[in-house]
Amino acid sequence: MEKGRIRRVVIAGGGTAGWLAAAALTHQFRDLLDVVLIESEQIGTVGVGESTVPPIRNFHRFLQIDEQEFLREVAGTFKLAISFENWRRHGERYIHPFGITGQGTLVAAFHHFWLESLQRGMDSKLGDFCLETQAALADRFALPAQPQVNYAYHLDAGLYARFLRKRSEAFGLKRIEGKIREVRQNGESGFVEALVLEDDQVIEGDLFIDCTGFRGLLIEQTLKSGYEDWHQWLPCDRAVAVQTESTGGPVPYTRAIAHDAGWRWHIPLQHRVGTGWVYSSQHMSDDEATARLLKDAAATPIRDPWRVPFRSGRRLKAWNKNVVSLGLASGFIEPLESTSLHLSMTSIIRLIEAFPFDGIPESLTEIYNDTGRREMEHVRDFIILHYHANQRDEPMWKQCREMEIPDSLSIRLRAWRDRAHAWQGANELFRVDSWTHVMLGQGLEPQQHHPLTRALPDDQMRRFLDQIRKPIDEAVAKFPTQQEFIDRYCKAAPEVWGARRPAVQA
Repeated sequence: MEKGRIRRVVIAGGGTAGWLAAAALTHQFRDLLDVVLIESEQIGTVGVGESTVPPIRNFHRFLQIDEQEFLREVAGTFKLAISFENWRRHGERYIHPFGITGQGTLVAAFHHFWLESLQRGMDSKLGDFCLETQAALADRFALPAQPQVNYAYHLDAGLYARFLRKRSEAFGLKRIEGKIREVRQNGESGFVEALVLEDDQVIEGDLFIDCTGFRGLLIEQTLKSGYEDWHQWLPCDRAVAVQTESTGGPVPYTRAIAHDAGWRWHIPLQHRVGTGWVYSSQHMSDDEATARLLKDAAATPIRDPWRVPFRSGRRLKAWNKNVVSLGLASGFIEPLESTSLHLSMTSIIRLIEAFPFDGIPESLTEIYNDTGRREMEHVRDFIILHYHANQRDEPMWKQCREMEIPDSLSIRLRAWRDRAHAWQGANELFRVDSWTHVMLGQGLEPQQHHPLTRALPDDQMRRFLDQIRKPIDEAVAKFPTQQEFIDRYCKAAPEVWGARRPAVQA
């Protein structure tokens, strides 16, 4: 155990991860910590993490962030679901919604009753019983008191970093502009003691947070923490992104559109659309990916495309000695399902829970690293599912269908095929409903379902289903379009995005 009180925290790198850490630490610890953030305008950030998952709202409540103010500052829109197009086969579409689907019992989730109803000839779709699916399909959004809506956000990454910076500086954070030239370590312990900038400034600290992106300047280049590569399961290793003009009102969902060597995202904001082409460099060249992105975007670009090489995997030690890595420095699971910001937020929460004010015991770092590993492996398995369960003909997709998958995913898929069994661990991001919608959407049909559902007579089964579906249909019919809702709830002023810091290239 390293002795010495932790008083000064140095965040190396800005971007979304750096400013999330800064906002959380300064808000929670106020005068108990001195927090410094070092970033260089010249280096820039990846700048494509613009789609989120619902737990961001809990994180914002934790930081006492007002939703309307936040959305106006980041030109944000609402996200009820993800629309998966062409993933199982060309021309097919399914919705992965964020809301609760139907109503189950303590031992039998709703999808078992739905599967039983299909067997009895009662025609319906699983999404008929989910408010978020129906609102997404109708391009509508509202925030009624009942039924409650589960949602996330689309946001401008550059504006979000600026929003977080303003909050952090209001709580006393000091930002230093500059590039890091040298990392100084203690000769005996190996702990990082200071960062030396190109202008010879020496920034000393007790705890360092590495937000230097994929290069991992502190966690990897200095401490050699190691990296576990997941490329054998997640073949996409590059993305090219572009921002375009909007051609219509924003839909309340992210689109993920599969192509022959990967997929394309489509994220509508208030003032523009973010779109990108994710692909396997073994199956498509950079030039072809860029050309096809610009063609499929079907709108006028407002900045040049930029490329983002990546490698899905995780840092073996996300917390090593007195360095905690966040964001891309700690690992990356490709952008499908929009988990990057979420993983940064949960890591920050774990750090605050176990903050080592009086020194850094190995027990804390071991628990932190093990919890993070399990969290990332769960997300990894859910992403692999989308690739593995497909019926497409192209080489990359055939390779994914035939590959050997992790044991942790294999048991889930066997349990689903055998008895429609799905589950969610205590700290897992993706709920039973998420697994159910994606497995069915990808064409995984269970052989059986829970036998308890057979006890419900036909008339009761119909009444049960109608009692769920009817209030959903009535609620969605009253919802305004998302554009109408935004106009009166959180419309950003034009000067917000007009004054945004230019997006920087990776």
